Amino acid sequence: MTQNTNQAFYDRVSAELADIDAQGLTKPERVIASRQGPVISVNGRDVLNFCANNYLGLAGDERVTQAGIRAQEKWGAGTASVRFICGTLEIHKELERAIADYLGFEDAILFAAAFDANGGIFEPLFGAEDAIVSDSLNHAS
Repeated sequence: MTQNTNQAFYDRVSAELADIDAQGLTKPERVIASRQGPVISVNGRDVLNFCANNYLGLAGDERVTQAGIRAQEKWGAGTASVRFICGTLEIHKELERAIADYLGFEDAILFAAAFDANGGIFEPLFGAEDAIVSDSLNHAS
């Protein structure tokens, strides 16, 4: 690329970013300086937190924190990739068994995110002749 081509690219990107900002579509980062919960510390202020998926309030629960510490001491920081690449830890199978037993099902499978669950369910179960209907209030994944 020539200098002019590079500059044209940077100018185009800068203009696009300026337009996004002018439309009020820029979403600044809010750096949280506390545990996740109904009240969090942002920019040195305690504020109400209405945006988390912490529905059960477990993200900042001390019991969950301590259980996480014990799990990391035994299992480390994870498998270093997704299950189908690096494998499944025994602790994952134990949790899936407990969930299946609790719900009265033969088995259960955990996904790291809703997006992963969509790929793990929709792709193998639905074909070209199927339709999936979703409304605007459905999960963003």
